Amino acid sequence: MKRYKQANEGIHAPEELKEKAARPAGKRSHPRWMGTVAAALAVVVLGGIAMSPIWPDRPGPGQPASFSMDGRTRTAGPSAKGAALAVADYPEMRPYPRQDAFYSGEDVDWAKASRAYSAAYDAWREDVKALRSGADYTGLMDEFLSRSAAQFLTGAGEENRICSPLNVYMALSMLAETTGDHTRAQILDLLQVDSIEALRERANALWLDNYRDDGVVTSVLGNSLWLRDGMTYRQDTLDTLAKVHYASSFSGEMGSEEYDQALRDWLNEQTHGLLAEQAQGLSMDPDTVLALASTLYFKAAWEDGFDQERTETGTFHAPGGDVDADFMRRTLDGAFYWGDDFTAAELRFQEGGGMWLILPAEGTTVDQLLESGQAMDFLLSPKYDRYDDKGNVAVEGWTGQKYLTIHLSMPKFDVSSDLDLIDGLKELGVTDVFDGSLSNFDPLGASTDDPLYVSQAKHAARVKVDEEGCEAAAYTVMMVGPTSAAPPNDEVDFTLDRPFLFAVTGDSGLPLFVGTVNQPNG
Repeated sequence: MKRYKQANEGIHAPEELKEKAARPAGKRSHPRWMGTVAAALAVVVLGGIAMSPIWPDRPGPGQPASFSMDGRTRTAGPSAKGAALAVADYPEMRPYPRQDAFYSGEDVDWAKASRAYSAAYDAWREDVKALRSGADYTGLMDEFLSRSAAQFLTGAGEENRICSPLNVYMALSMLAETTGDHTRAQILDLLQVDSIEALRERANALWLDNYRDDGVVTSVLGNSLWLRDGMTYRQDTLDTLAKVHYASSFSGEMGSEEYDQALRDWLNEQTHGLLAEQAQGLSMDPDTVLALASTLYFKAAWEDGFDQERTETGTFHAPGGDVDADFMRRTLDGAFYWGDDFTAAELRFQEGGGMWLILPAEGTTVDQLLESGQAMDFLLSPKYDRYDDKGNVAVEGWTGQKYLTIHLSMPKFDVSSDLDLIDGLKELGVTDVFDGSLSNFDPLGASTDDPLYVSQAKHAARVKVDEEGCEAAAYTVMMVGPTSAAPPNDEVDFTLDRPFLFAVTGDSGLPLFVGTVNQPNG
């Protein structure tokens, strides 16, 4: 698998390379039947305290980006709009075989069609498996996922709040590559790894295990670096970011509208325009040394969709007062879960992953579920018993569950939020990176004697849900949760007509998006 490509064809990259940087390999058009989508982005902007950094000699017009004699540094070439220095090459995936492509027509040989479909399906399945790292995330990220969800989701008041912990994790992982000493140690501690080598292994596994682009599910983590033209950077650091994080690198004139727009265009392309409003406000100051951008786009259809004819207007009891909402309704047979202060059910996506719906008990708020840890305990705990090689129960599953007929009523929603991560990350123990007198960015190798620090850390997310499907992004953990008495009947009404929590999971089992819906109409 070719993971990245270096572009050495000049500072002003050819149009086909620019187009590939904006539209990485593996991207395909997505049919309407796939359902709705969701996306998240995180942007970390690294700024210098001083106004006049030391600049090396700038390459002349048309000259390629230069390297030092030992090959360990790179000088980003000047280009207002941004030149592509390294382009992430996403893995190609075999398209998911649609049954109607094999069984349609008047004179179908059903036996032959069945064999052809089975062969195509098996080939697709093997293609998906070949990308997977085989990593077991059980317990590896529980603390980060629990602490970050509580930190960034609580206190929303009457507003919706969405967060993609996996997206934030990947952005912090890239940031760790550019830092050293105590600055890096604080990030590693939050991300629950004991070395940068361990973080590289995990970040690469997370990227691979959450990548899908096969026509039935789209789940793509996009990463990029935006360099300041004329400034020297360590080449080995850029190479590691490209190989481990599939991160494309660009250079341009910091502070120019053209370069800012190039960043926005890249973000909009990666998130399919879902966060265009949030991205519009992003800009880089002239003193910016580096901007790290990380995106997550996810799209999938329900395994069994909702009948649009059953959708009816109903009342949602929002914190600020009752509002009208379009409620989707369906009946499903499956596991129904409960804890001391909540009930929950899962809606499955086609070919893997799903959306967890968590409804607080009467008198309990979403914030209380998050702050007490009940919600995350449930989401990160195994739902079924796990056995060892001898057939003994090694890990007990969630005990508060019963197989029931569930009459689900939930509102369609389109919710989004735009967060500043700096204060939250400080609360989580990452402080030095925001203080130029304490931060260490030696691995970045930026050619300036002035202290560097993170001046911006933004996070935006949006999730849309309708009768066809939904979307969300990244985080997973396993914990033990509280239980209470089982429902007395074999049927249950599960009506989400007041503030509730949701989490979207992908192939890896990690929750990609976690959010609170206080107002379904956005």
